[in-house]
Amino acid sequence: MNIEFTPEAESELTEASLWYESKEPGLGVRFRNEIQHVVRRASEDPTLWRMREGGYRRVNCPVFPYFIAYIVRGETIVIIAVAHSHRKPDYWVDR
Repeated sequence: MNIEFTPEAESELTEASLWYESKEPGLGVRFRNEIQHVVRRASEDPTLWRMREGGYRRVNCPVFPYFIAYIVRGETIVIIAVAHSHRKPDYWVDR
């Protein structure tokens, strides 16, 4: 499957990576690697995670308190949010 990040999701990923990197060298890289891992898992079987109200699916990160929200469009997984799971819940759902 192809993977596409919306500009908002790409921005969230970059901002969170930079924040983690500012706290500890290498932590931002670990965060990005974890996001890549969950995106890869979603691309292997995009229907594994349940459909949520609003028509999206969500995959939680195993270590960091973040999740990716995505939709499937044909052969493409569109990442619509890289969101912190405890801050500002559902701020992104109108995307």
